[in-house]
Amino acid sequence: MATPDTRQRVLIIDDTPENIEILRQLLRADYAVQAAINGAKGLEIARNLPQPDIILLDIMMPGMDGYEVCRRLKSEPATEHIPVVFITALDQTGHETTGLELGAVDYIRKPFEPLVVRARVNNHLRLKRYEQGLEDLVQERTAELALTQQVTIEALASLAEYRDSETGGHIKRTQHYMLALATHLGEHGPYRAQLDPRTVELLFRCAPLHDIGKVAIPDRILLKPGKLTAEEFEHMKRHVEYGANALDVAKGPLGSSHFLRLARELILGHHERWDGRGYPGGLAGEDIPLAGRLMALADVYDALICMRVYKDALTHAEAASLIIAERGAHFDPVIVDAFAELADQFQAIARTYSDHLLTPA
Repeated sequence: MATPDTRQRVLIIDDTPENIEILRQLLRADYAVQAAINGAKGLEIARNLPQPDIILLDIMMPGMDGYEVCRRLKSEPATEHIPVVFITALDQTGHETTGLELGAVDYIRKPFEPLVVRARVNNHLRLKRYEQGLEDLVQERTAELALTQQVTIEALASLAEYRDSETGGHIKRTQHYMLALATHLGEHGPYRAQLDPRTVELLFRCAPLHDIGKVAIPDRILLKPGKLTAEEFEHMKRHVEYGANALDVAKGPLGSSHFLRLARELILGHHERWDGRGYPGGLAGEDIPLAGRLMALADVYDALICMRVYKDALTHAEAASLIIAERGAHFDPVIVDAFAELADQFQAIARTYSDHLLTPA
């Protein structure tokens, strides 16, 4: 079985066989060389795997000239990253600006100077390797940063969970309810523009922070085995402000970001009500940020199906019925409609991340 040629690949597109052969002889010792006798064939080769690492492209060709080939290469995501070097005769130098504007990186003039050809090709391929290395490094660091951020978020959110022994898998369940709702509404309904894939991902990642402010609530209130007094409940309600204030501290050195804005909206908004009777701001309707409206439904559904010292757990069907009954009162009607379509998925999430505190659904 033949060993695959792992060398970098050079594609020559030129309608003159003699030019192709000269360039092939100059480059074949160091690179895997391919050739096409016209633009259409060159585009076909460039689109197929393994793709060329650089393209040497003649300008003057019948049918599709080099400029049109370059224009198509740079307009397609699959080929736009391939560096293009135009091949030009000495009497075509006035067209260099056109080629560069189309995205070419250089010119090689005919008749060919062997040292110049090798040097130009080598330099551009070295630059491409360097740029690819930087891109890989950025992607690696970005992935590492995202993982670090997520682990930190989950660790912080767990502080609130550990202080309240009744929450169990509440963080994981509400996080996945949020993902289900946001994904669905990002594809259907009036909130599609607000819920692009990046925003959906960020909502999923920041959802665990919704109750982070509970770490500042005294144990005598947070862990009280019974109904809170009016004064205690007023203190409990402040957990949303404590959580938002904690993010504001982080915002100082880190600066503003889409993530921190969504997290803050989610924390402050998840106890607001569509009818304006929630807290802390008494906001109503679409004045409540969308992140908060989504989190509100996810949070209440999970609270309903979980046992507390002051209440029994409801079944999935009972909880779903109560959620739907609060359409236009506690919850955004659009989000309730999405929940109704996703009710089976909510039940599956509850089972997947269940604990002994969940009632059988």
